[in-house]
Amino acid sequence: MDTVASKSELTFAAIVDTSLNMAAEEGIGKLSLGEVAKRTGLSKSGVFSRVGSLEALQLAVLDEFDRRFAGEVFHPAMNLPQGLPRLNAMMEAWIRRTANTDAPTGCLYIAGSFEFDDIDGSVRARLEQGVVRWRATLRRTVLQALEAGHLRPDTDPEQLVFEVFSLIVGLMHDARFLHDPKAADRMRNAYARLISTYRSFHYQG
Repeated sequence: MDTVASKSELTFAAIVDTSLNMAAEEGIGKLSLGEVAKRTGLSKSGVFSRVGSLEALQLAVLDEFDRRFAGEVFHPAMNLPQGLPRLNAMMEAWIRRTANTDAPTGCLYIAGSFEFDDIDGSVRARLEQGVVRWRATLRRTVLQALEAGHLRPDTDPEQLVFEVFSLIVGLMHDARFLHDPKAADRMRNAYARLISTYRSFHYQG
């Protein structure tokens, strides 16, 4: 029984992994059970029996994206001191991940927000939830930087998060649409210039 369960879990994981790659390349709205079945070597009914519906598969893909994103961008930064060291580490990891056009690591939330901006439903709601949750994480990190005296007392956390997010959208556009090989470096320069306007004069980090 355990062997059967393990095989089923591995098959489900393979379906989600394949679907995540497809979503990163073509958009989460372009997923189809038929194409997933073709790429995994399963029947369409076999895929359906494991995921339940296309919508359920899309939600599972976003859950897996969250897990991988957190593992690459969020968790490593937690080993650093609170404040700007963490924020800078998260930004550098986010830049590397977004600009890596050799791997399907584009941001499903940024791409998905354009795909589903005018489409109501559970996928849009899940996309919005993910964006809001990540921006809240960034805001909390900014607040910690304020409390540590790394940023000027008049720093508006919401404004800084908005500006950082906007820079990442620009990076994704130039790296993945324009294929600009200098996009990541331009992003680093833009972030450094931005954070310098918020950094406390007393912080030497």
